[in-house]
Amino acid sequence: MNESIKRAILEKIRAYQRIMLFRHIRMDGDCMGASKGMKEMIKATFPDKEVLLVDGQHSDYLAFLGEDDGPVPDETYRDALAIVVDTSNRDRISNPKFALCREVIKIDHHIETDPYGDLNWVEEERSAACEMIADLYASFRDQWVLTTQAASYLYLGMVTDSGRFRFSSVTGDCMRLAGEMLDAGVDTERLYAQLYLMDYEAVKFKAFVYEHMERTENGVAFIHVTGDMRRQFGLSLETASSVVSYLENIKGCLCWLAFIDSDDLKEGTRVRLRSRFMTINQVAERHHGGGHACAAGATVYGREEMLALIQEADEEAKKYKENHEGWL
Repeated sequence: MNESIKRAILEKIRAYQRIMLFRHIRMDGDCMGASKGMKEMIKATFPDKEVLLVDGQHSDYLAFLGEDDGPVPDETYRDALAIVVDTSNRDRISNPKFALCREVIKIDHHIETDPYGDLNWVEEERSAACEMIADLYASFRDQWVLTTQAASYLYLGMVTDSGRFRFSSVTGDCMRLAGEMLDAGVDTERLYAQLYLMDYEAVKFKAFVYEHMERTENGVAFIHVTGDMRRQFGLSLETASSVVSYLENIKGCLCWLAFIDSDDLKEGTRVRLRSRFMTINQVAERHHGGGHACAAGATVYGREEMLALIQEADEEAKKYKENHEGWL
């Protein structure tokens, strides 16, 4: 079935003169890599086509990837093919004008909740949307041109969404596709430096987190990054959100949470939820969010809801430990 969907996607791309790429709000490496990689691959393969990525978001963390295209009139969308990557439901698409396009293709690896595309290619077991686009290339490699730039975008998304190829979603196929991207000339030394070098203040913040994090009775580690803390360390919302990765290696903690206050508290407090072995997305879904089984996001409004989410995560950790052996 997936082979026929991939072929149908390629034929739709061939049929349209104008193609527009879309991705989710609160951009990350996978949605950036997938949208920019797909754009670069289409442009290199079909140089006469117009390929646009109109988003309007900014990411300090991923600014090295370059700017997107500027705004265009609504008429530009109307005869275009939309390709939306790495976005499970239409409410999370950062540019709502995708709906103006003539047809919509959805390429995603999250749990299916909203089949909004005219063509929906969803593989929940994939480590990244970039892995799927790399597979689209590999399935019809004689019909695609893969530049070093496109491969670099796709490899970036695979690296970031797989936790540097550590998560359980990583398969042999994933590694083989990553290898094909490397064969195209990806400069991994520069890419890893751009992704993982930290500003001095961010390093100091990391030390602060280890001093102030908390842990529940059943092994849920958590930290609340307030607006005052962000100002103290000069952190953007995006940089502060990376705090969740600081908590992942605590023995006995199967779940870890980061609460990050928005610039405007009326927008709520952003929550990043991560887990090892146990699933956590069901907790996120009860708090205005969702995502993968072991990596999800949510939003809470006020301290009472924050404490409720922590309690629910703690109960999930307790149940898992009571019913499983071999957890660390």
